[in-house]
Amino acid sequence: MALTSKANELKNQGEDIIVLTVGEPDFDTPGYIKEDAKKAIDAGDTKYTAVDGTADLKKAIVRKFKNENNLEYNLDEIIVSAGCKQSIFNFLQVVIDDGDEVIIPQPYWVSYADMVKYSGGKPIMLSTNYEDNFSIDIHKFESLITERTKLFMINSPNNPSGKYYDTEMLIKLSEVLKKYNNVFISSDDIYEHIHWGSEKFHNILNVCPELKSRTIILNGVSKAYSMTGWRIGYAAGNSEIIKKMKTLQSQSTSCASSVSQAAACSALSNTCEEMPIMNNEYKKRHDYVVSELNKIEGVKCRPTDGTFYVFPSFKKFLELNSNISNDSELALYILEKAKVAVVPGSAFGIEGHIRISIAIDMDSLKDAMQRLHSALKL
Repeated sequence: MALTSKANELKNQGEDIIVLTVGEPDFDTPGYIKEDAKKAIDAGDTKYTAVDGTADLKKAIVRKFKNENNLEYNLDEIIVSAGCKQSIFNFLQVVIDDGDEVIIPQPYWVSYADMVKYSGGKPIMLSTNYEDNFSIDIHKFESLITERTKLFMINSPNNPSGKYYDTEMLIKLSEVLKKYNNVFISSDDIYEHIHWGSEKFHNILNVCPELKSRTIILNGVSKAYSMTGWRIGYAAGNSEIIKKMKTLQSQSTSCASSVSQAAACSALSNTCEEMPIMNNEYKKRHDYVVSELNKIEGVKCRPTDGTFYVFPSFKKFLELNSNISNDSELALYILEKAKVAVVPGSAFGIEGHIRISIAIDMDSLKDAMQRLHSALKL
């Protein structure tokens, strides 16, 4: 957000800046969703709803889990919030107590660690490395579990790395987690549909249903349906936890927007013909950007499994460049020299990388890659 703000400041000064920092689809919300939102407005669906979401939307979410994920939930096991981010925040607030430890694999979405700290918990970072494509070392994972461990957080496909935890990895993780009955699991599936790996999307409950009582599934319509500004996320899990999240939400934001809920209900209840089109375009952009970045001396960019980010390593580039010492300086250099805004990997817990959003049209990406080639010549 800070780099986006800096980029916008430069744009306002007349600079030609290409912004590759924002995790937001560049496509419009599909027409059928907007039309149903208009119908909701005309029908007068503009009042407060139940704190945990309208019955229609919660039923649509239950159907979504059944049809797409083969998971069964009751209505009292679902809550709708103003974005997936709020669902995660509320979950942490009701589950984490002072001193509780939360294991988070690196790299991680920037808000995870601060949310844990705000809830009184202590983030415990599970290190991974680029050479192994950010795979989790199961022995290292288990060694981090203590009597104070309260939660393990998964985000797959992952922001920023695009890493997808396949069935084999999820089985290994679940085998460990089955030994520790006091450890909760959160599965952030927000990029579920922006995924092009060889395996159909699975989360940890698909491979280990017996973890259901202590697993919260977090999702929303923002990314897959290009509905970021509508602010609708949801969580599914143990009814007692969901009830506590509802209580917290009732005393903070109350319900999510009624019109946005109607739009989300439409998104989840109908076939979205635009979704595969958007996904195919993300994949084309991904393939192009990965190829171009690998042509820059000192840069290594692995193909990802999904999301609309790439997370190249600039460690060799930094070793070869005596004028730039870390990825934060590199991001600032790229902004000032190439007029391209990116995010340093250290923001996500991994030094020596940058995150590049490909949620922008191909012409702009081609321009950005040309600028990077020129600015990063050693």
